[in-house]
Amino acid sequence: MYNIKLELEKNFALTGSHLEVLEQIEQNIQVTQKDVTIISDLIKYKLDAYSVFAYLVCEHNIFDKITNQEILILAKNLQEINSDAINLNRQEELEILRKQFIAMCKDIRVIIIKLCLVLYSANLCELPLSQNNRELLLTIRNIYAPLSERLGLNKMKSELEDLCLKFLDTQIYNELKQNVLLKQEENQKQIELTKSKLENILQELKLDNAIIMARQKHFSSIYKKIQSKNVPLAKIYDLIAMRVIVDTIEDCYAVLGKIHGIYKPMEGRFKDYVASPKPNGYQSIHTTIIAENQRPLEIQIRTHEMHKNSEFGVDVAHWIYKEKRKTTELDKKLAWLREIMDNSASLSSEEFVETLKTNLYSGRIFVQTPKGKVLEFPEGACVIDFAYAIHSDVGNYCVGGKINNKMVAINTKLNNNDIVEILTSTNSKGPSRDWLSIVKTAEARDKINAFFKKELKEENIKNGTQILEIAIKNKGLQPAKVLEAKNFDGVLRKYAFNTIDEVLAAVGYGSISTNQILNKVLLEYEKNNQPEKPEKSMLTLTVKKNKDGVLVDGDSGMMVRFAGCCNPILGEDIIGYISRGRGVTIHKCDCQNLQYLEQERLIKAEWADKSAKYKIANLNIFAKVEDSVITKITLLIANMQFSLLEFETKIFADKMMCRAKVKVNDNADTERIVSAIKKLDNILEVESK
Repeated sequence: MYNIKLELEKNFALTGSHLEVLEQIEQNIQVTQKDVTIISDLIKYKLDAYSVFAYLVCEHNIFDKITNQEILILAKNLQEINSDAINLNRQEELEILRKQFIAMCKDIRVIIIKLCLVLYSANLCELPLSQNNRELLLTIRNIYAPLSERLGLNKMKSELEDLCLKFLDTQIYNELKQNVLLKQEENQKQIELTKSKLENILQELKLDNAIIMARQKHFSSIYKKIQSKNVPLAKIYDLIAMRVIVDTIEDCYAVLGKIHGIYKPMEGRFKDYVASPKPNGYQSIHTTIIAENQRPLEIQIRTHEMHKNSEFGVDVAHWIYKEKRKTTELDKKLAWLREIMDNSASLSSEEFVETLKTNLYSGRIFVQTPKGKVLEFPEGACVIDFAYAIHSDVGNYCVGGKINNKMVAINTKLNNNDIVEILTSTNSKGPSRDWLSIVKTAEARDKINAFFKKELKEENIKNGTQILEIAIKNKGLQPAKVLEAKNFDGVLRKYAFNTIDEVLAAVGYGSISTNQILNKVLLEYEKNNQPEKPEKSMLTLTVKKNKDGVLVDGDSGMMVRFAGCCNPILGEDIIGYISRGRGVTIHKCDCQNLQYLEQERLIKAEWADKSAKYKIANLNIFAKVEDSVITKITLLIANMQFSLLEFETKIFADKMMCRAKVKVNDNADTERIVSAIKKLDNILEVESK
């Protein structure tokens, strides 16, 4: 039977507080095979005992049984990310990923626990894949495998990538496996021959603690090489690699010199990551030699410490918040992620994930200020990115730069080891919207957007007010009453706005959809304007058909209006809600707000002409990024006497897209609207569906 205490004692110096928590855990759980696997991985990746405890507390949901506050906090952070973004719509999936990364930034240990859980789940996949497993593997390929590499967890990265290749590209995986197995005997002979010569080198140098290792390259690594070089597998010769692991850096270079003395190195295949480590901290010397079989053979030379860090990352046990260190190696590894999180407040979930992917996949470069301060950027970053990394005002008033004492334009790309100086001018009018398509960092993009939101705040408030007023009028309501301050309480709470002006500016700028705000405001309006409870006798009134084509309680002539929260359309299943003095409000039968209404006021309602249906025109409108565009489109639709049911805007780097749903009678109406919108200034394209 698996003994948690015995396993932990092999790897940690357990204190009295450890033993107390361990006793609380053992009294309340039955250890599963999953627990055994995860605990083993957490120890392998050098996490501390508290990380193991936090995993068990979260996995078995025994929060109420534990008294140690540090473990509880860590376990609750883990609980926040312990739901996979599967079986959800796209927006829900992206929002969960965003929340996961917020939680991970609170405690670095949480990231590695999450990665171990992801690896465990991936190993459980079977063919044929379920939809949930397919979505999990795609998320691993796009997010978690690159994240592992950025953290220096190369063993984890390779395992995750191999599993993705095995299950998502099964045919390719099987072909690689078959071809590699065919060369296995030949490769093994070469390994033995080269190993013998390397052993002689180590004996000659008297490196008694040195280790020689040989490994088959991961299938995912081979496949990447096939893709990047655009060559068939038959021309990929270095399917194996050997490692020499020694005590010191001096030993690394001594071994390298001896190897090059007996083998011819391949030109252009030598990389010294000891002198110049990779951005994720990886260190090793790589050289590719021509072996006896006249094929390339890669040999990696590193110290024992470098090998441990390469396989399992920096020792997390050295990083604990209570140590109060100013900066640690692991903190440096997470600086780029924290930067994204710090500058992502104004990004949508989709924009956040795209920014995350950009930072995960791109390489990193290091440049300096004239005073020698080193700053890190993704490949492709330019002078503008550098300026905003210094300060918002430096970026906003940047007019040029100097790279290595040479004048350059603001869009000039940076290279490793550049020394960069920013030139500013108080006469500058500020950033251009074109900069959004040039910059690479989330920080620069966020600060540019913040400038426009602040500088154009009054115009955005005006536009937002007009947009909401038009939408409210289309619902047959009075804007002045709906837009009263008391009706914004729910919006301010849900979206963390401080003032109503901020809400209006956000709508005017297009950073939040009109419907998101309006539906919440109308819900508050309904609550704040509900009349007194009607007498029971009102539920039995039946009069003649009303002009809106709705039958209430069989045949009603009561005044009818349509609920703004669900926008019922002719032909959909509907129900009425009676309110004294204002007739009957018509909702969709599946409207979520019905649960908040008094059930005794609900009354049967149906369309008089059940065969009739309105047509909904779904429009995708692409335009240049101009604040007046939104107002012009909505005013145009209103002036053409059409009802605008939904309208939302998304801002991209170089253009904006507006999605509109308009109630029309037929295709001719749709064509008229499309034709009219195309004539507006700054419109690029209009699609109708």
